[in-house]
Amino acid sequence: MATITVKNIPDQEYNMLKKLAAAHHRSINREIIYLINKATGSNRIDPTEYMLIARKLREKTRNHVISDIEISNARNEGRL
Repeated sequence: MATITVKNIPDQEYNMLKKLAAAHHRSINREIIYLINKATGSNRIDPTEYMLIARKLREKTRNHVISDIEISNARNEGRL
């Protein structure tokens, strides 16, 4: 594996990394690797898995019909 040294990280960004790492129970190094993976798209989802997730969501919401009026009201209230 490669090693990278990052210099001159502003205090504000470093403190944010520290908070994120703590919130996710990771070291700062693991948090940076996670963010790099997320930013570079290294963790692509399998289309079959994506479709399974979509089908499960559709099944959960099948009986919850939203009318055009409800959608308009939500938009007007800033909820969409």
